[in-house]
Parts: sequence; structure tokens; C-alpha cells
Amino acid sequence: MIRHFLDYIAIERKYSQRTVEAYHDDLRDFCRFMAWEIEDFNPKEIDENDVKAWMLDMLDKQHQAPRSVKRRLSALRSFYKYLLRQKLVTKDITARIIPPKADKPLPVFFRPTEMEAVTEQEHWADDFESIRDALIIEVLYQTGMRQAELLGLQDNDWDLEQGQVRVFGKRRKERVVPIGENLIKQIKGYLEVRDAEMTNSQSLMTCSPAFFVMKTRAGYVKPLSKNTLYTIVRTRMGEVSTLKKHSPHVLRHTFATTMLDNGADIRTIQTLLGHASLSTTQVYTHTTFEQIKRVYMATHPRAKATPDGKNEKKD
Repeated sequence: MIRHFLDYIAIERKYSQRTVEAYHDDLRDFCRFMAWEIEDFNPKEIDENDVKAWMLDMLDKQHQAPRSVKRRLSALRSFYKYLLRQKLVTKDITARIIPPKADKPLPVFFRPTEMEAVTEQEHWADDFESIRDALIIEVLYQTGMRQAELLGLQDNDWDLEQGQVRVFGKRRKERVVPIGENLIKQIKGYLEVRDAEMTNSQSLMTCSPAFFVMKTRAGYVKPLSKNTLYTIVRTRMGEVSTLKKHSPHVLRHTFATTMLDNGADIRTIQTLLGHASLSTTQVYTHTTFEQIKRVYMATHPRAKATPDGKNEKKD
């Protein structure tokens, strides 16, 4: 049943591979709690109390964050909706389960000075990998696209004449993001060195060529992998940033925060990020407010507390 469900969301619902893998892991965890293999799932042997016990086990014994528990419960809920549609069950045992309340963490982002530092010319050599890595940082920062969206880019997604890129988001939903002249120039430079590398190497790409590629140890050229992308961003941003987390998604947060801080309206940011719901985008307004609050508390004389706990007063 679970295998059929995963095929359904991958093929018919067009969920990303990353989402399908996450659903697989979450449902496998539930099966393990029930002492089953994933192939042994049997809805007739499960009731609402089993789901509640699973949640308590994750919270109390595994010490998982409420956010993680809520996500795993969401996977089980989606699975039961599928079972109902297929008439494989007559009742959704997850319907009355209340997930744990999870505080939504504010997104972290790189400071403008850190982005300026990482894009300085002296940071980069003129070999293929360095030119590619520099472009990856710029594309993520200037477009706000997701990691999977960047890895899925193909040459024909770029329209350098019109100054735009076509991005395929979650469930293959398409959006168009504008790009600036400096980025266009950088893209053209990358294409020159990339095409030279592909000419001199044997390609392992059997379908439409990926825009971002990597070389294997044997000298073959193949599409850039998720792990390599993460390593590139972690290494390059780690050279200039003191944040604990350096990931492609932090650059996405940085894009949104930069747009908001420079006067973009929230609807425009929602469109550029490909968010289905405005509430998802509005988290960035909270981030900006927290910045404003910190500056206010640090600089306004009436906001500073005196040793006796009272607000400081000036004559």
C-alpha cells in the first residue's frame, strides 16, 4: 500500500523526489514503531490510539521537536486520505489527532556585508569549478530559487535576451523570475567554460543537458548532485559568515529578506519565491521586525534599562 501511495504522489501528484523520500522515511518510522516492515502495513490492525502512542514516543522517548512530529503526522494523514479515496479503509484514524504545537522558527539569513564579501572577485579563481561555484551563489542569492529548482535547471530555461529564467517549483508549478545584467554576463562566462569542459570530457547525461554540471573523478561530466551543491554553499559561505548553518535555503531566506528590506512588497516576494500561500511569505516580515526591534532596543535611550530595572531617563 505504501509503495503504491509513494508512486501516486510522485507520478500523478508530481511531488518532488525530496518530498517523496521524506514521506517514505516518515511512514517507515511509523511502521517501525508498529514493529512492521514497510511492506507489512495493515490498516485493519491500526487505530487512533496507535497514532497517539507513536506521537508520544517521538516526543518523550526520541526527543523529537514538535515540528518534526507534526511533519511526520502530516505524512500519515496524506497516506490515509489516499487510502480513503482508494476505498482501502472506511475511516481516517488520523482525522481527530491534534498535532503538537510548534513554534515556527524565524528564518536565518546572511548579512549584506557577508554577501558582498563572498562575491568579491579575489575570492574566486578562474578555473571551471570556481566559475561555476561563484555563479551558483549568485543565482541562489539573486533569484531565491530552491535547491531542487536550481538542480533541475536546463539551458533552455534561461532567456538571456529577455533577462529571465523559468523555474519549476513544487509539483512542477512554473514561474518566471527576472535576472539582472551582471548575472547574465556571469552566466555567459560560465557557459563558455562549461561547454569547453563538456567538449573535452565524456558526458554521462542521457537526457536534456543540465545547466549546472560536475566532473567525476574519472573525468566524466554529469549533472550537479545535491550533496555537491550543499558542499559548495557550505564551504563558500562558511568562509565569510559566522552563522552555524550555511545552506542553499539560507540563501533563499537572504534573497527574500534583502528584497523586503529594500522596499519590495510582500506579494511580489511571494510570486518570486513561488509560495502558494501568502502566510508562508509573511514570516519574513517578522524577521525584519525583529531586526528593527533589536536596533530600537540598542539605540533608543528610553528603551535601555538601568541597573535598578527602570527605563533610563534623560534630562
